[in-house]
Amino acid sequence: MGTARSIPTDPNNTAATPIHDTPISDLIMRPKVPSPVEYGNDTDFWVEYPSGLVDLSRADHLPADVAAAAKASPPPLKSTQAEIEVNGERLIRVDKEKTAIVIIDMQKNWGLTDHELKTIPPSLVRSFRKHNGGGFGSELPGNFGRLLMRDAFNSELYGPLQEEFVQGAKAGTDFWIHKNRMSGIWGYQTALDLFLKEHGITTLLLSGVNTDQCVLGTLVDAYFRGYDCIVLEDATATTSPEGGYSNTVYNAGNSYGFVTDTAKVIAAAQQ
Repeated sequence: MGTARSIPTDPNNTAATPIHDTPISDLIMRPKVPSPVEYGNDTDFWVEYPSGLVDLSRADHLPADVAAAAKASPPPLKSTQAEIEVNGERLIRVDKEKTAIVIIDMQKNWGLTDHELKTIPPSLVRSFRKHNGGGFGSELPGNFGRLLMRDAFNSELYGPLQEEFVQGAKAGTDFWIHKNRMSGIWGYQTALDLFLKEHGITTLLLSGVNTDQCVLGTLVDAYFRGYDCIVLEDATATTSPEGGYSNTVYNAGNSYGFVTDTAKVIAAAQQ
């Protein structure tokens, strides 16, 4: 397992010297590629250009001829694509039809079923249960219903998001997918993973709470499954102590994918 290490600084070296490294690499601080590079395989690939553009759309391969590939320029932007500024002086090109915003845990609580209560591991049960009882499925006072159970009042979306979702659902643009772990893509054939694959989604814009818990869990699992992962740094937050948010955002941009904000996504959508 990699560990952070100090790197001596040479005062005579005018080049910026990183003060630490990561187990993978400092993607945000990495210099731009000197010539076009294609990553992946015939059907699942990215192309990165010296301009800083990283094409995630999987639409255009580099020329097979090595000399031609070295001089290739990005193809013209298609009407089905958008380009989003991300941290690290990069620009990502995405396929709009294959991109989804994933808003994590903006309901008051999860929405479990009675069957799922029988499958949840003890580590998770313990974390949600106090010494005086309670926990998953326990009755809450008033009209809140059973804790974290589907269709209970305590599992509705937070505040004005409930009505926004209802309107989006009617328009066919918003979908509410329940999860039963910290991660929304924690195992094979989770509801979220199945939905994304059925709809041909390859690129995820991740937001929600808590940054270093359920957002991080979903981010890491999505990364391992080959999704393009972009964290919206102004659309996620946590109640954890200082460092929880910043460490997750740091690793999101330097190891797992890219980091941007909602203003840049909106600007890209209006292109």
